[in-house]
Amino acid sequence: MGNLFSSFAKIISILLMLLYSYGLFRNLSIDYREGKKKLSGLLYKILLLLHFISYAVLYFQTGNLFYIYFYLPQLLYFLLYPLIWKKLYPFYNEVLLNNQCLFLALGWILLARLQEAKAIKQFAVAMAASLLVLVIPYIVDKIWDFQKFRYIFAGIGILSLLLVLVLGSVSFGAKMSVSLFGFRFQASEFVKLSFVFSIAGILSEEHSREGVIHSACVAAVHGIILVLCKDLGSALLLFISYVFMLYVARNQILYLLAGGLVSALAGVLSYGLFSHVRTRVYAFIDPWRDMAGKGYQITQSLFAIGTGGFLGLGLFQGLPNKIPIVENDFIFSALSEEMGGIVAICLILICLSCFMQMMMMGRDMESSFYKLVVLGLSVIYVIQVILTIGGAIKFVPSTGVTLPFMSYGGSSLISSFIVFALFQSLFIIQGQEDEVEMEEDAESAEEQEMESEGEDA
Repeated sequence: MGNLFSSFAKIISILLMLLYSYGLFRNLSIDYREGKKKLSGLLYKILLLLHFISYAVLYFQTGNLFYIYFYLPQLLYFLLYPLIWKKLYPFYNEVLLNNQCLFLALGWILLARLQEAKAIKQFAVAMAASLLVLVIPYIVDKIWDFQKFRYIFAGIGILSLLLVLVLGSVSFGAKMSVSLFGFRFQASEFVKLSFVFSIAGILSEEHSREGVIHSACVAAVHGIILVLCKDLGSALLLFISYVFMLYVARNQILYLLAGGLVSALAGVLSYGLFSHVRTRVYAFIDPWRDMAGKGYQITQSLFAIGTGGFLGLGLFQGLPNKIPIVENDFIFSALSEEMGGIVAICLILICLSCFMQMMMMGRDMESSFYKLVVLGLSVIYVIQVILTIGGAIKFVPSTGVTLPFMSYGGSSLISSFIVFALFQSLFIIQGQEDEVEMEEDAESAEEQEMESEGEDA
């Protein structure tokens, strides 16, 4: 009975993901506000149905009441969280919030299937982060001129990375996390934010050549410390975001070409200096030569994706736990194996839609500072997705970068919440400004009509 229900639910889940993905891109072509709201409401109902079906499968496959107890608080969260945003900020971006909730739902489903304890911990961190970020739009609206603090942001980022360099613990060949007051956090996840704000502030406020020099020095110090920590994945994210921000701020193709050359040289040097980089490159080039050693992780990931096929094996029908640290770097492989390649492709399209929403927001920004902030955070988001999924499918060497909202890790989850809340902040402020302009235009049109009527009389 459980297997029959699982097979039926698998097909329904695929159809729901296809419908959700189609609705997202259909939403981009709708201009009127009410139509977008209705479609967003429909997409959220699809999300809730997908969430319910997945937990029903988990319960029927195992008979474990944990999945019912774990499902109920999640359902309450998904019912209340959008209502809270709507109550506090009527102009919030429903598409981004829907996608964020979908990523959370898929992440909790997969973590509950893989390791119950980590799923509970991830859910608890998400609750705290959800409450924390509710104040971010208010703070952004009240302060707004964050570019004034550009060198403070730079100092915070550099000091945070130095703290990891001095006190951080080594895991998988790199220093990435540090423990303070009993809490372990990965500083680079938050440095991404301070770095983007710092570089955007320098490039928008300092228009001469000195602005380029100052921003390059800030970026170089961040990069050097990350290289000393051997956290090359984070260094790559920051470098790529810096190159694109510099190119957009100064509109010179030379910066893109120079960035590509520097990244190639950095890759060659990293290969020669760090043994764990050579291991990952060996595993990327030919993982089958040493399947029991260096290539074990990537081969297991490829086996999982290939075994799942387009339709997937169904929850609890695969062996995703055979992939080392699957809940961190290879959550995409677990999704592909048990929920199917079609669902995985839909997930990529949903991530792409988030990136498109972010870039469209940046296009409409009048402030050069926030235009660069949007660009920097958008590039970091999409590159992070590419590196995570690319590492799982052997498109690029594994970098240890996590998939936003879905991979296990408190620091990654909190920083993802903050990034999406920042985009919501800018969208809310834009919405308020547009509403004021519409009211002023309406008043102006009404005054002109009254004047013309008076002249006719």
